[in-house]
Amino acid sequence: MDLIRTASGSRAIESVVVEDLALISGVRRAAASIGKTANSVHLLVNNAGALFAQRRETREGLERTFALNVLAPYLLTTLLAPSLVAGTPSRVVNVSSAAHRHQRVPWEDLGGARRYGGYTAYGRSKLELLLLTHEFSRRFAGTGVTVNAFHPGFVRTGFGQNNTGLTRVMFRALTRGFGISPARGARTGVYLATAPEVAQVSGEYFVRSRARRSSSASYDPAGERRLFDRCAELTGTAFPALSPHAV
Repeated sequence: MDLIRTASGSRAIESVVVEDLALISGVRRAAASIGKTANSVHLLVNNAGALFAQRRETREGLERTFALNVLAPYLLTTLLAPSLVAGTPSRVVNVSSAAHRHQRVPWEDLGGARRYGGYTAYGRSKLELLLLTHEFSRRFAGTGVTVNAFHPGFVRTGFGQNNTGLTRVMFRALTRGFGISPARGARTGVYLATAPEVAQVSGEYFVRSRARRSSSASYDPAGERRLFDRCAELTGTAFPALSPHAV
């Protein structure tokens, strides 16, 4: 916590929760910890995500990419929904990616058990996160909570370094050659989290702090509801009924 205070220049950091968000149990613990320290939430940024070159399942039996990149933001946002409404005006910011383009949702194989490719699974998860963004936006309508997504760019972090072999080498080379700074990659997210001009904007996809049209596959109301219901089933947690809140 002291490291975060030093890096941010703020002494207002009161608590830090560290959990494995690829686990449903970990997301539940994180939400419970947040609930103990805050009665209301004004901002939720769903940033945790990864690309896994090899298909593996978590100890809860879920494919890691889908579990971390899709189920975790669904579950955390759902569990914190009442707190977000209590903290209105509130914002949810989902970190998607341009990798969502040219992808389709494999409805009969969401976990990639039949066919798996690391980059494809990652791109699909970012498409699925956009579908959830649209559905969350609809479900929060009238409550004072907005939900948007953005593409940060290829950021110079440790992304991809969780893998081994050629995948690790490739991501290291791409990061050195094309990666942008974390500060630059965070600009659009900070904009969505704080800018007054987007306080009432919801259900949009942003690139370089401007709303952009995402792929045609990301605009599918039936698919959005279908994925939302599937996430509810897999996590055992349905989205709560929310009362409209004047802002």
